[in-house]
Amino acid sequence: MIAKLDVLSRPEPLGDRVYATLREYLRTGRVPVGQPLAEAALAAQLGVSRTPVREALARLASDGLLVSDGRSFTVPALSDGDVEDIYALRFLLEPEALREIAAARPSRKTLAPLRRALEDMAEAHAAGDGAEFMEANYRYRTAWMTLIPNRRLSRAIELYADHVRYLRAFTLGDAAVRVVVLKGLRRLQAALGAGDGAAAAQAMTAHLREAKRILLEVTGEKRQAAAAAG
Repeated sequence: MIAKLDVLSRPEPLGDRVYATLREYLRTGRVPVGQPLAEAALAAQLGVSRTPVREALARLASDGLLVSDGRSFTVPALSDGDVEDIYALRFLLEPEALREIAAARPSRKTLAPLRRALEDMAEAHAAGDGAEFMEANYRYRTAWMTLIPNRRLSRAIELYADHVRYLRAFTLGDAAVRVVVLKGLRRLQAALGAGDGAAAAQAMTAHLREAKRILLEVTGEKRQAAAAAG
């Protein structure tokens, strides 16, 4: 009898890879609001058949990250009501996640990726580099989300954050906004380091409140500019 064989790892299905690629483009703001996403054109650019692209677009529409007009898909323009609804859910989910993380009393080693990302954000801000600040901000968020013990909670948080994540490209280039973000995340980092669940939840609530305020200001200004141009 031959020795027991290990199960071979299977490559990620093509449809999942296309979905992940398109979702990353959406969350980083590389696809402008209202720009049509045609199935055939995307398939040609990605070097795949139309079937996995069709499946990925349908999944993204189901997530609420795209809307269909019958022939193609587009990134929806968010109204103030949309932002209010999204943040209502984020206020329920994210403070509780940070409470759980802090209550587990993470070690200094566990929190090291968050510290490094926060340091990188501070350096990028000092250099006036909004793009690098945003990249470090993504790393910070990814680092704390990996610590959430409840995977279903993590997936829900990721989905609703993605609805507004592309708007960060319009906000993190502003030095005043970066100061607000750094202040909020430093407060959160201190609470996590102290293992204080209540303080971590309060810090995240305050951070989300500021993010919501800034996004509403930005979207309002963009609508006013569009109306004036029209």
